[in-house]
Amino acid sequence: MIARSDQGRLPVRVSDVAVRDLLERVSRGFAGRAEGRERSIEVESATDLVLPADPLRLEQALGNLVDNALRHGAGTITLAADRRGDRLELHVRDEGPGFPERFAQHAFERFTRADAARGRGGTGLGLAIVAAIARAHHGTAHAVNRPGGGADVWIDMALSPGIHLPPVQPWPPSEPKEART
Repeated sequence: MIARSDQGRLPVRVSDVAVRDLLERVSRGFAGRAEGRERSIEVESATDLVLPADPLRLEQALGNLVDNALRHGAGTITLAADRRGDRLELHVRDEGPGFPERFAQHAFERFTRADAARGRGGTGLGLAIVAAIARAHHGTAHAVNRPGGGADVWIDMALSPGIHLPPVQPWPPSEPKEART
């Protein structure tokens, strides 16, 4: 996926995505794991937000962020959508220790892990995948420590349908009609 993204070929299938529904699907997908760790996941979003995006790719990106929050954070995980003018930020926040000093500025680089000594597995590609998905939607990914404690990681994307996304390409590419006969 990352290699395709580097080549500008990460396919996205854009449709109108009901943002609150998207966040609730991700929350439900991780509810069992959160309960098993005596944690909860909350959703904060207006019900009328619609985003032109690939819902499966966004679920994957948000799922990576929730997985990280479950493994490395603490307390309640909040999935939130914050509108900023014509932009939409999809946040995953937790109440844990946050990122080690200076890690957030490198968090989305490949094979980067906050603490290799944690021993919890992982390749350091989860946040790189999030960034690749954000770029495929002409967006960006960000990570900061929250002032009161915990991490805040989000994807920033255009909210208006007027964004210029490349045409959706089927993956894998199909053969030309002449070659099928």
